[in-house]
Amino acid sequence: MAPIKTLKEIPTLTSLYKLKHLTPAASTVSGASSAYNDKICVIRTDITKLEVDAIVNAANESLLGGGGVDGAIHRAAGRGLLRECETLDGCDTGDAKITDGYELPCKKVIHTVGPVYWRTKKEGKHTSLLQSCYRRSLNLAAENGCKSIAFSALSTGVYGYPSHEAAVTAIGEVKKWLDTDDKADKLDRIIFCNFMEKDEDAYYEWLPQDQSKSDETKDGEQEEHTTDDMENDTNQIESKDRMMEGDQIKSEDKMVDQIKGELEVEVQGTDQTKAADKSEESKNEESGPELSQLPDVPTTEPGEHDLPEAKKLKTDHN
Repeated sequence: MAPIKTLKEIPTLTSLYKLKHLTPAASTVSGASSAYNDKICVIRTDITKLEVDAIVNAANESLLGGGGVDGAIHRAAGRGLLRECETLDGCDTGDAKITDGYELPCKKVIHTVGPVYWRTKKEGKHTSLLQSCYRRSLNLAAENGCKSIAFSALSTGVYGYPSHEAAVTAIGEVKKWLDTDDKADKLDRIIFCNFMEKDEDAYYEWLPQDQSKSDETKDGEQEEHTTDDMENDTNQIESKDRMMEGDQIKSEDKMVDQIKGELEVEVQGTDQTKAADKSEESKNEESGPELSQLPDVPTTEPGEHDLPEAKKLKTDHN
């Protein structure tokens, strides 16, 4: 079972650039900026293990659970989530609704219904509907006092939305939302949480083209801050590696203990056998030697030649 991951353990773009996990693009799109590199995060993990204010569920229109991430969130949250969803009267594609997190480590779950790619593409609505999913989810998070939100890769599963196309849409809509009025101050972290490697790869390819290199600071004003971020995230990654090594050692120790236990059982069995043999020998010693081991007892009277010398002399004298 994967451990709970806190907000501090989720790397920002600034940290990913510093740690060389993200590579600056050779060319960037118009308006690319690193302004939100300390706010936007990318990670590949189980979204049900994130200890954040809100996670975004890739739901269906019924909101009653399904496959993929939707089913995983409902299973992890427990029956309480389903009971609340039953009161929401479903949700339209492109819209979003919010519930409590119940048994999840997050405080809230935002359920949004992404577009089915092949169907909505025929109508030319696939992009606008996916944009609406991100925009409505961000609005709900801000309206409900959430300071951090983690998105699953909306519509990229059975709904068939290509991962790269979905990533471009998600990045663009999030940045547009942050640029609007004072909304950037409402959220401290916006996390793109991917479960599939193909979705993470898409973000790793397209984020550098929409965000400038994180260590390009203005007049060195942020240099100390980004250096501290890098050191903190390096420590976190090293801590995670140590945790994984610790888990491996524990597993090996458990195996050793199991083997020791089996050996102890074998030794105990051998000792019991030896004790039983020893007890049997002791009984035999107490009962004396068997008749077959006794010396032969003469059954006839000895002849003259067998008599001792003193007996012979007495006989001769007579």
